[in-house]
Amino acid sequence: MSGPAVGAPGGGGPVRVRDVVARFARFTVRTLRAEWHGIVVDPVRRLAHRGLSGLVLAFVAAFGVVFFHAVAQRPAGEAVVRIAGGVQADLPLWLALLRTPVSLYVPALDLPVWAGITQLFLAFALAELTLGRGRTLFISYATTLAGTLTVRLMIAIGPGWWGLGLPPETGRILDTGPSAAVVGLFTYLSVVRRAPVVFFLTGGSMVVESVVKPNLAGREHLIAVAAAVVLALFHGRGPGWLPRRAAVLVPWRRIPAPAAAPAGAGEGAGAATGPYPLPRPPRPRRHPALPGANVRDSS
Repeated sequence: MSGPAVGAPGGGGPVRVRDVVARFARFTVRTLRAEWHGIVVDPVRRLAHRGLSGLVLAFVAAFGVVFFHAVAQRPAGEAVVRIAGGVQADLPLWLALLRTPVSLYVPALDLPVWAGITQLFLAFALAELTLGRGRTLFISYATTLAGTLTVRLMIAIGPGWWGLGLPPETGRILDTGPSAAVVGLFTYLSVVRRAPVVFFLTGGSMVVESVVKPNLAGREHLIAVAAAVVLALFHGRGPGWLPRRAAVLVPWRRIPAPAAAPAGAGEGAGAATGPYPLPRPPRPRRHPALPGANVRDSS
């Protein structure tokens, strides 16, 4: 007599391959449908409601890249662009932080400009319609700044350290372009809207890029993906969420339950029922009887 099939719950009949394939197909269709509505349908509905005013950041980002690319075609313009938005790791930190917002619009030297404008416009458009302008600007700047600061740390570590460190000459490489912001926005959206296909296309392509062509941009893209994932985990949390979670996790912040009073304890004893006793209200004072008040007159 044959036993239950492997993987059959509760020892039931054998699980057919057709049933497994059908369940997987239904799960895939549900996931893709939810991702399509979260990434495409909902932003398009908001665009129809808000009009072109919902694409202000997307138009500004695309126009900024086109403008700086046109200015950099001339020698004098290239010098101006480098002074305004050229970021390198060997610059003073205050100067690099000052140029970082402008560096988002300066095209990278080794990447095609016109091919990246479509991705740039799409990333800022979807993020602005889904997250709002303020959060979109914050995510784009934070992911770019995370890559810039981490590169400085890698150069400070030096070569070695299991491939994490970078040689000092890396600090002279021009580090510009909106690619880190684009990768960060797509990653943030995929985590917030629960879009695994977009997430693996974004993060997976960055991993493949770093393996096939290891360079400074590939490392910054991976850092942007990691920073966006961390920021997405705090999406929708109120300003007091972190202190509340810390108060719950810290053991000495918990107030123990009041202990039960010992059996047979009188009113005076056992008044404190825990480590933080409450003050008892004052009891009315009973005056003693006057001497001879209840003595009968014998006269």
